[in-house]
Amino acid sequence: MHNQFANAFYGSEAWKKTRRAFKNYKHGLCERCLARGLIVPGTEVHHKVHLTPENLDNPRITLSWANLELLCKACHDEEHAQETRLRTAADGHVTIPDD
Repeated sequence: MHNQFANAFYGSEAWKKTRRAFKNYKHGLCERCLARGLIVPGTEVHHKVHLTPENLDNPRITLSWANLELLCKACHDEEHAQETRLRTAADGHVTIPDD
């Protein structure tokens, strides 16, 4: 799951190599499930600090292993579900976050 502005980054060789190496380093297991004692394959390399148009050119955000986490689909979906919950704007209108 990612935004349109990041499409080129996610298609880049730098990201593909980083994602593959990180997934191998984590033995292909979801980090959150493993912390709960569950053995679940990790499928998504997640950015802890989410990518934005402002930080997309910062390799400490985009490619640093310190900012990555290997998650299964369920954990990744849960992480992003928290971002898309409806919010109430100051004027009282209900909004859905753009990112």
